[in-house]
Amino acid sequence: MLSSAWRSVSTSVETNLTAAYFRVQKLRKVGFRGMHSTLEHVKLEGMEIKILPALQDNYMYLIVDSKTREAAIVDPVEPELVIKTVEEEKVTLNKVLTTHHHWDHAGGNEKLVKLWPKELEVYGGDDRIGALNHKVQQDDSLTIGNLKVRCLSTPCHTTGHICYHVTAADGTGEGAVFTGDTLFQGGCGRFFEGTPEEMYDALCTKLSALPDNTKVFCGHEYTLQNMSFARHVEPDNEIIQQRIEWAKHRRASQDPTVPSTIGEEKTWNPFMRVHEATVQKHAGGATDPISVMGSLRKEKDTFKG
Repeated sequence: MLSSAWRSVSTSVETNLTAAYFRVQKLRKVGFRGMHSTLEHVKLEGMEIKILPALQDNYMYLIVDSKTREAAIVDPVEPELVIKTVEEEKVTLNKVLTTHHHWDHAGGNEKLVKLWPKELEVYGGDDRIGALNHKVQQDDSLTIGNLKVRCLSTPCHTTGHICYHVTAADGTGEGAVFTGDTLFQGGCGRFFEGTPEEMYDALCTKLSALPDNTKVFCGHEYTLQNMSFARHVEPDNEIIQQRIEWAKHRRASQDPTVPSTIGEEKTWNPFMRVHEATVQKHAGGATDPISVMGSLRKEKDTFKG
């Protein structure tokens, strides 16, 4: 009986120690300062992308050319974490890619430029962006080492919003697009400074034209909220329900749900499915995709699902 009790105590202690170990491992990844998601490393053809959580639900991205180890940072709102990561990865940071001027994306630019010992090229499409020294527009190009970057002008959330499409030097592999607050997984940004026509052009013309296997790295961890609305729009879309379950599992471990792909967004994102009969029916039967876009955004702005 004593032996049985001892085994029970031993098992309980082992279980608690195991749970504590995994909590410590999570803290090592998430950080004691309370990051909303774990740090993750994504390898694509010719490039590596470090997913860096920031603020309450933002993402910054460190893009590294695998061969030259040159790097660029997307929306560095928390400069200290950027610098720490650059030093740990032993890469050469020389560019900042800013998607838009809002504080939670561009608010760290000036501090990063001040703290960084070498000159930084700061790209963006809006004069309201702090420390901007390279203003870009549609189809402008730049490089990160051997990586090719094409700028996509996607005004609507803000008038100067830019998405950055990054591919390997030889054009092989899936490539990546950094979409800020234009395209989210399962959703899109609010139309603060634009129109349904502009968001339609951004999502359904420019971004939809990228290869379907292009990885989408968006500016916020909004997946579960967005997919809830997507399910509301298309309750019989099984792909949406499967993604919700997958995202719940990821978020339970504080793992990021990014990236998705352009092809996947076409299967579940209502704002990229405005030509679909099921989405049009939800929007009151309108068949004009731009009208559907406007109707969906207006509904999403007050959606509480």
